[in-house]
Amino acid sequence: MFTSIEHFKGAWKSEIERTSKIFGALTDASLKQSVAKDHRTLGRMAWHITQTIPEMAGRTGLKIEGPGEKEAVPSSASAIKTAYDRAAASLLEQIAQSWTDETLGIEDNMYGEMWKRGSTLAAIISHQIHHRAQMTVLMRQAGLAVPGVYGPSRDEWGQYNMPAPEI
Repeated sequence: MFTSIEHFKGAWKSEIERTSKIFGALTDASLKQSVAKDHRTLGRMAWHITQTIPEMAGRTGLKIEGPGEKEAVPSSASAIKTAYDRAAASLLEQIAQSWTDETLGIEDNMYGEMWKRGSTLAAIISHQIHHRAQMTVLMRQAGLAVPGVYGPSRDEWGQYNMPAPEI
């Protein structure tokens, strides 16, 4: 749970950068990749992350620029990335303008439970990380290079003149 707006801003800026990096590696063709035919596609997963920002924040009363829950998944990877970047930046702006450290303790009805706003912000970040990790598996299945987000990915060790870790 966040108890400081500044702490959230620092964490959110880092997570925006990491997610944008993943979204930037997607191609239009890769958006159709899924682990099985009855599972979310890579495009749907990226769009879900994007849609969740205004959806969850909206439950706290914030008005975040971003796609509505019913908007269809775009067929363009760049359109998804643009929408994500806009929603992520909008959340940062709205929090900075509208909330204080004290408002992080206010509780809102989130899916039938009462959550402190600091917990909601932590959940938005955790939700994004969870689905971003799922996306990296689908990216590999689609034949894409996976960018590192918390250090080099297997594809990037050579840039550091180091061998990839043993399997």
